[in-house]
Amino acid sequence: MAHGERCGGDDGQGDAERVQVPHARAGGAEAAGDVRRIIDTARAAAGDGLQVELGGDAVRGAQEPAGGAAEGAGLLAALVILVLMFGSLLAATLPIIIAVFAVGSAIGLVVLASHVATVADFTTPLLILVGLGVGIDYALLVFSRFRAELSAGRPRQEAAARALDTAGRTVFFAGCTVIVALLGLVVLGLGSLQGVAVAVAATVLVTMLASLTLLPALLAVFGGRITKRVRKDGDRWRRWSAGVQQRPLPALVPPLLALLALSAPLLGLRLGFADAGTDPAAATTRKAYDLLSEGFGPGFNGPLVVVVQGGSGGAQAARETLARTAGVAEALPGGTATVIVFPTTGPQAAGTTELVARLRTDVLPPVAARTGATFLVGGSTAAVVDFSDAVAGRLPWFVGVVVAVSSLLLLVVFRSVLIPLKAAVLNLLSVGAALGVVTLVFQHGLLGEQPGPVEAYVPVMIFAIVFGLSMDYEVFLLARMHESWRRRPDPAAAVTEGLATTGRVVTAAAAIMVVVFGSFLLSPDRMLRQFGLGLATAVLLDAVVIRCLILPAVMQLLGRHAWWLPAPLARRLPVVPLEHEPGPGGTDRPPVTAADGRRGPVQ
Repeated sequence: MAHGERCGGDDGQGDAERVQVPHARAGGAEAAGDVRRIIDTARAAAGDGLQVELGGDAVRGAQEPAGGAAEGAGLLAALVILVLMFGSLLAATLPIIIAVFAVGSAIGLVVLASHVATVADFTTPLLILVGLGVGIDYALLVFSRFRAELSAGRPRQEAAARALDTAGRTVFFAGCTVIVALLGLVVLGLGSLQGVAVAVAATVLVTMLASLTLLPALLAVFGGRITKRVRKDGDRWRRWSAGVQQRPLPALVPPLLALLALSAPLLGLRLGFADAGTDPAAATTRKAYDLLSEGFGPGFNGPLVVVVQGGSGGAQAARETLARTAGVAEALPGGTATVIVFPTTGPQAAGTTELVARLRTDVLPPVAARTGATFLVGGSTAAVVDFSDAVAGRLPWFVGVVVAVSSLLLLVVFRSVLIPLKAAVLNLLSVGAALGVVTLVFQHGLLGEQPGPVEAYVPVMIFAIVFGLSMDYEVFLLARMHESWRRRPDPAAAVTEGLATTGRVVTAAAAIMVVVFGSFLLSPDRMLRQFGLGLATAVLLDAVVIRCLILPAVMQLLGRHAWWLPAPLARRLPVVPLEHEPGPGGTDRPPVTAADGRRGPVQ
């Protein structure tokens, strides 16, 4: 049965009335159909000066447009970039085929998991977002090395084997790093976030396995039809690297300051969850939200519920105290053991968050001491505050664990002390700058976005994903530098050779990930737009600013010290090479392959 409440002035003008309409079905397609019929009925009743708007989570869900446009736009843009890179439609489609098959398999796993566990509603679009970007990225790294080996004159089967033995190892290590970062979210102890993290980690695992199994099979079938011509742009990257190495400080300091400036807004980050107050202005849910705020007060859309346990007269004493508390518009009895508190500020306002803290620490404890009752402050708004505080409190531990594990893996692989430290600092900079941009756009309303808190899920998920993806480019670029260093221990030449042989692939892979992630800015979902902007910004900054400027400048300044490892530690560390190892007498060492197709050492 529907019931409502009314407010308005004495003249009867500008009255507002709220009517609650419960429905029998809790979810599913039938419930959504019921909600749409209620929406149509209410709209038909409007007119003659009567404005009818609908709110609530059910209405928001029924009004959300169907997805698909963002994914399609991202795939189309990725295909264009790959065609321009390879000059062949067949070659360009192979990485996309890998990504699509991997994402489809991951979605199937999530659908199966949804029958035995609760899966967050944004899990599927998020894993599509990550799966497409990572899947194309990993396949591109292996496929580019395969093409380079073909250009070096190797037979097709041997070229595929060499690609897996070099770039394949890089993909495996990079994928494991992303998975470790995502599974690190499990230590946060937040059930809803744990399920999302496991689903995305499974997506990365499937895409990595597809790049290491399905791609070689496709190369065996279509490899003979893929041109062996590799675009000759290695000299341009050598000139770029030489320019950075000749002036490392100018290439290092301004970009570093820019990244720090972009990271600064992160200091004022406020976590929460979007409600109807951040919906588009034309949406009926937003209009209903605004009407309720105007008619009943800003806090009406997010009341606090104070539950009273035990004691004598606790509810009455609490209501009287709460009614006199600053920041409380009204405190009404909600029953014999509850008090409904309406703040003077909206659910997403910082003042409401502060009010929840004051009620728990300053206002209610004296009442509890006087009456012997226990007071618990709940409600949806308080739950958002608690969840956000839990994420913020555990985030430093999560960051520390992921950075420590990733640094340890880099220490073992590259047998260097300074490279893991450098990688950790640079990756944290890219994540911080990306989250700073998200804070500016979505919290402060830059570029026309509705101001509001950043979704509590976003920072931890972006950190886990971006930190792992940053390791992709770090490992891929440093692996080629390490190859050159092992052949000839010249640090400057190693930096030049590494950038010359990977610069084009890294920038192309980054461009693809930027357009795939950026396409989610077209999504009507605020959380997905935040994910898309954060991931696209992080990849763009990492590939362009860090890998093309800061990294070669730092490696030039470190010189031979970049590959330094204390002898006692070197004896204890296992050897986990990322590049092909020479056989007895060095006869199995792979030839040096320049990006312009020449064989032999690059001079």
